[in-house]
Amino acid sequence: MNILFFLTPKSEVAYVYDTDTVRQVLEKMENHRYSAIPVISKEDGSYIGTLTEGDLLWYIKEQDDLSVRDAEEILMTQVPRMRDNEPVEVDVNMEDLLNKAMNQNFVPVIDDRKRFIGLITRKDLIQYLCKKLVKAQLEAGGMSIR
Repeated sequence: MNILFFLTPKSEVAYVYDTDTVRQVLEKMENHRYSAIPVISKEDGSYIGTLTEGDLLWYIKEQDDLSVRDAEEILMTQVPRMRDNEPVEVDVNMEDLLNKAMNQNFVPVIDDRKRFIGLITRKDLIQYLCKKLVKAQLEAGGMSIR
């Protein structure tokens, strides 16, 4: 199966650039209600990593009296990331995609030049697999659906 069937394209995904400030990241994550967000290179569009709420909380905790105004001056690249969501290329097989999705809420998808083109959510994969399971069960019972 072609994984692009599951792809949410970059144009429909909230992401941040490596040149954004901590405040910009916080506001974008709050606005979209994300607990993790892809980080993209402003220069070439390549996928850099994933910034999480936890990364931001630990960073803020370690600062002495960080204000919202101060957060406007701090580049998000100064926030240490604990773990990045590993990307896959568009030609990845379904088994490798599922293995990544088991450990990540979303799987970033990159092209052959390592540029971010979108993501695949674990939710979308689970919904697809559930539909396949229901269909298989109905067909095994002598009923079929279309």
